[in-house]
Amino acid sequence: MSAATKQLISRAKLLVPPMLENFHKGQLGRVAVIGGSEDYTGAPYFSAMASARLGCDMSHVICTPTAATVIKSYSPNLMVHPLMRSALTAGPSGNAPVSGETEQDPDKIAQPIIDLLPRIHVLVVGPGLGRDELMHEVCRRVLRAARGQGTPFVVDADALALVSGDPDLVKGYELAVLTPNVVEFGRLTGALGIDREVEKLKEEAGESAKVEALARTLGGVTVVQKGARDLISNGKTTLTVDLKGGLKRSGGQGDTLTGSIATFLGWRKAYHDKIWETKGGVDEHESVALAVFGGASITRECSRLAFAKKGRSLQASDLTEEVHTAFMNIFGEVEEEE
Repeated sequence: MSAATKQLISRAKLLVPPMLENFHKGQLGRVAVIGGSEDYTGAPYFSAMASARLGCDMSHVICTPTAATVIKSYSPNLMVHPLMRSALTAGPSGNAPVSGETEQDPDKIAQPIIDLLPRIHVLVVGPGLGRDELMHEVCRRVLRAARGQGTPFVVDADALALVSGDPDLVKGYELAVLTPNVVEFGRLTGALGIDREVEKLKEEAGESAKVEALARTLGGVTVVQKGARDLISNGKTTLTVDLKGGLKRSGGQGDTLTGSIATFLGWRKAYHDKIWETKGGVDEHESVALAVFGGASITRECSRLAFAKKGRSLQASDLTEEVHTAFMNIFGEVEEEE
């Protein structure tokens, strides 16, 4: 572990609340994951459970009714809200509507979800969302509402297509975090028309220039460029996560990342709300980067631990089981006197 990484871990640890008797339910993070459809139920579960295992108090999943039944069977610890709807299509391969699923007006579908926003601290949008047009329209409305209320959000997976098609959804919003994989990263730079600039900058200034250019173009949004080292940038400040990870790239590992970042963002709110005697003088700009760094560090350590046990058979669920151990390995427990 480099000296720079040790220093960043020390700073990120300042956001981690100690375990105090005077805390009450919900103060240490209320996270909601929007995603999950008939075909994709694992991704929102992995994201929400990573958030819960890391230590957020309340973890919600907002999904379609067909996904809700399945996700509830995975764990009774998650609060599952069957508020999303998918577009109904005709034909033998189309979706068969069930009771309550026939609503197709995105405004009407989005409103109950928007009504939930004051109850949560952080949104994750995208895991298991798929490419359903109606679900995307609903998410577009929810993201606008979340931004209007100052709610931090993490955008991943198919929800990144919303940003590619409408960058103004996130542009200039410093509480937005994007976690694209290499393909999604390329789609974003292509949609924003900065492909050539990014490649030129990479040749002139190194690999970090790519993520810096994307974050800068989006007006200060924090972007995570995943790779052999994770690069985190808001266009002005770039952090590097050089912790060792595992060598297996199974589907679903990115969901641990979104959930972990979300919990750190929830802790960030608790830090700034001063619900305990905080130290370190972390301002609201630095704390976003540190929260993302903390989540990325946990995920890489989860990957390392899981790969050491499972090798090439590693699956996303194996990372979920390592979240607490990863936290203890990197940050340790936080005592009140610290």
